[in-house]
Amino acid sequence: MFHRCSRRLALVSVLGAALMAVAPAEAAPAGNPYDLVEPGTISVGTVGDSKPYTFTDANGQFDGFDIELFRDVARRMGFDKDHVTFTGQDFSALLPSVANGRFDTAVAAIGITEPRKKVVDFSDGYLAGYLTVLSAEPGIKGVDDLAGKRLGVVQGTLQETYAREHFIKADIVDFPDNNAGVSALNSGSIDAHFLDYEAAKQYGDQYKGLTLAINIPSFDAPAGFAVRKGNVAFRAALNKGLHEAMQDGTWKALYAKWFPGSPMPADYLPK
Repeated sequence: MFHRCSRRLALVSVLGAALMAVAPAEAAPAGNPYDLVEPGTISVGTVGDSKPYTFTDANGQFDGFDIELFRDVARRMGFDKDHVTFTGQDFSALLPSVANGRFDTAVAAIGITEPRKKVVDFSDGYLAGYLTVLSAEPGIKGVDDLAGKRLGVVQGTLQETYAREHFIKADIVDFPDNNAGVSALNSGSIDAHFLDYEAAKQYGDQYKGLTLAINIPSFDAPAGFAVRKGNVAFRAALNKGLHEAMQDGTWKALYAKWFPGSPMPADYLPK
């Protein structure tokens, strides 16, 4: 179902990049109306191993769909690239770090769920996708095949919650990040690893012995930007920027760039 980027999608990406380059940004707000940790700069918590959402490139810089989208939203709020700082940490620490004021927001394809909404507030949703079981075992083709198997998950993710609720006959093993989980999978310490589809696709391309054994739709918990509870002005500004990015085609261009061939949810496309 997923394939390499076509010339048409590449053209969409180029046009989108041009659009983002010329779209006017708002002036930087005076004072500290968004109650930022450091006035004048948005402090962002993220992860560095979840390509194509958020990852560190060869130069140690953060990149990916979520990173580019957030930079565009921040620009619309008046914050240029030099006034948006990204800090990587374990996924499980992101929401507590926003809640306790270490970061203004967390950006890492974070699914919006009711338990998480008790810890932080969220922007409107901007991404939906699939959950995937990655494995080298040809006998793993369905959920029933996970019975008695050691299944890796990243602690604090939607995959961990889903696995503990639905894969009750599997032996769930927590990892701090996907790299650690896939390393354990390649060494034979676990039988499968449960992660996001797009990330699984990257690992499947990198390690030829691994296959995307099971794909599960997950459109009930779209990703959003996490915000400290009660920071209404900041959340509203993020939503305004998000909606503008969706309406002028920026979101569509970034999606085509980072998820070539993947279906585009109609809710995020220009009306």
